[in-house]
Amino acid sequence: MIEPERELVRRAAPFAVPAAILAFVLGAIAGGSDVGWSAALGVAVVAANFIAYGLSLAWAARISPTMLFAVALGGYLLRLAMVVLIMVGLNTLEWFSPVAFIAAVIPATVALLGFEMKVMSGRMQADLWAFPSAEGTTAPRRVAP
Repeated sequence: MIEPERELVRRAAPFAVPAAILAFVLGAIAGGSDVGWSAALGVAVVAANFIAYGLSLAWAARISPTMLFAVALGGYLLRLAMVVLIMVGLNTLEWFSPVAFIAAVIPATVALLGFEMKVMSGRMQADLWAFPSAEGTTAPRRVAP
């Protein structure tokens, strides 16, 4: 049984390290190694956020459509708050550059959303589910894409 959320994470994860290296190089060129590390951390936070998103949705999807909705909506707000808290925490370090961090987070997020749209294009979320009729179970079953 293929879980589309896990498949999406599996497809996106290999790009995290090259993207972080690119962010480091561009940041280091623009302002030195501290800026490079701040930019690389921004990309790492976006990647970790996406992995948490995908795995939490896959978990919730196995429970119920209501749990899937709750995790998708509540999880979004929680993960957004975590990115802000991580940035505030890192901002206490002398070498950290919040400008470089944000300058990496925004394009990394946009690129990741574009990647997600490309992978999922032509497939509606509802198309990925099959709900049993009156078979005595309320849990959704996955359908292979």
